[in-house]
Amino acid sequence: MEQALRALKKKMQREGTFREMKRRKFYEKPSEKKARQKAEAVRRARKLQRKRMQREGII
Repeated sequence: MEQALRALKKKMQREGTFREMKRRKFYEKPSEKKARQKAEAVRRARKLQRKRMQREGII
């Protein structure tokens, strides 16, 4: 039982369900939503760039 619960929590964490629930707890203004999405996109792009550079051996 505990193992199944742990697996479910891990899957939900990976899918971002907990983050989504926390974010939906309060109303988010459209301007805040837009800013958050842009920041998330920048974060993803930087992470991808870092991984790419690491793979090529630059870092």
